[in-house]
Amino acid sequence: MPEELELIKRAAGGDDTAFEQLVNQYQKPVYNLAYRMCGNADDAFDLSQEAFLNAWKGLKGFQFQSSFSTWLYRLTSNVCLSYLRSKKRKSAVSLVFLDDEEEEQEWEIADSAPLPEEQTISKEERRQVESALNSLEVEYREALTLSVYSGLSYQQIAEIQGVQEGTVKSRIFRAREKIRRIIQSGNNSSPSASNSAKD
Repeated sequence: MPEELELIKRAAGGDDTAFEQLVNQYQKPVYNLAYRMCGNADDAFDLSQEAFLNAWKGLKGFQFQSSFSTWLYRLTSNVCLSYLRSKKRKSAVSLVFLDDEEEEQEWEIADSAPLPEEQTISKEERRQVESALNSLEVEYREALTLSVYSGLSYQQIAEIQGVQEGTVKSRIFRAREKIRRIIQSGNNSSPSASNSAKD
């Protein structure tokens, strides 16, 4: 966008007002990405602020080789990954996000082979999905989040994660498969076990 390009150039030149406009434009998606990756509202706020601070510091070196949004998501993702690794914990990707009216909305994962959370499921099943998401390696969770969050392409996610597109496809596929296996094993364990006990 010509207007955004002008804002980026002005901000890179030290224009605080231009950078503030960029922050206003991207603060919600950046916050939502951080929120989904760390699973905590307060942490997400702090991490999004850190991402914008890093953007301000690094804007002079922005080469326009990728879109500004991709670059900003990469900074946000890196901040979140550093935080998660420093805490040595795997945080669940939230199944909700804040819309334009600051209301919580359900997170739906789009795919030709739908995951359980795309269907009408019970609260117990939703807890199983959250638990499955919680068990994903952080790289898989990041790839799936970036794909679902704003429909980023494999190429954009590859730029953010610093890997090849094939690796991104593999991570997303494996993340979905792991979630399915965990859900299926959870669903199969209790009913079948009780039935076999009766037999």
